Amino acid sequence: MQVQKSFADHDKGMLYLVATPIGNLEDMTMRAIRILKEVSMIAAEDTRQTRKLLSRFEIENRLVSYHEHNKAASGPELLRLMEEGSSIALVSDAGMPAISDPGADLVREAAERGIPVVPVPGANAALSALIMSGLPTDRFTFAGFPPRDKKHFDKWLQELKSLPGTLLLYESPHRINKTLPILLNVLGDREIAMVRELTKRHEEAVRGRISECMAHLEEHEPLGEYCLVIGAGEAAETEPGSGWWELLRLEEHVEHYERLGSDRKEAIKQAAADRGLSKRDVYNEVMRK
Repeated sequence: MQVQKSFADHDKGMLYLVATPIGNLEDMTMRAIRILKEVSMIAAEDTRQTRKLLSRFEIENRLVSYHEHNKAASGPELLRLMEEGSSIALVSDAGMPAISDPGADLVREAAERGIPVVPVPGANAALSALIMSGLPTDRFTFAGFPPRDKKHFDKWLQELKSLPGTLLLYESPHRINKTLPILLNVLGDREIAMVRELTKRHEEAVRGRISECMAHLEEHEPLGEYCLVIGAGEAAETEPGSGWWELLRLEEHVEHYERLGSDRKEAIKQAAADRGLSKRDVYNEVMRK
């Protein structure tokens, strides 16, 4: 177990997770600007994109690259610098870093080394879409981008189908016309809000059934990145907490949560909670195989 006291005296640097605007530059917070000016360096997913942002707010600081394709090389160096006392700000192209983002790996490794990880909150596309959707907000699941392969997409959706609450997905304008029919086929004609261009001039939310959104896109060209906010199915609404996992073997139950982004330890904890078992019993059963 580890307890982080974010602002206590310590001899290591800090990893700041700094939110950046998702469209409207006025969403940049005063704290985010200050942190980006004060840190030893800024690690960015796309340095060209981030350089424009820094220029807009007159932030002159060292900028380095950290993304999916170089994280194996740059990650250890960033960790070494923080262990030696340097503080680093991690930013993504837009919104909160470490969400559907390679920054999650850096966060995990920093925490394991006792480096304080401090969020600097701001704009987030998924939550912004959720609160404007008109769909229930008391319980929701964020699942990120769907798999590209249809076979894997179908299986992925089957695992999400019986979860109670609202479902949040991201999708590109190039794939949205292929994605909606798969959602309709697997989930049924659920309520959905199809939200795009958040915080920008052409911000739009199309609310209705999945079939209605499909018809809408037949007459309107998909433009901009989409957040799909999907209502719960009837079974999930009428039977909250029902054992959607009952047909799964224990190992498959754990693997389900791993595919949704949890590490093995957290997946075991979630499966144990679902089944009313102890984490130790689930761990011993899963690791025995």
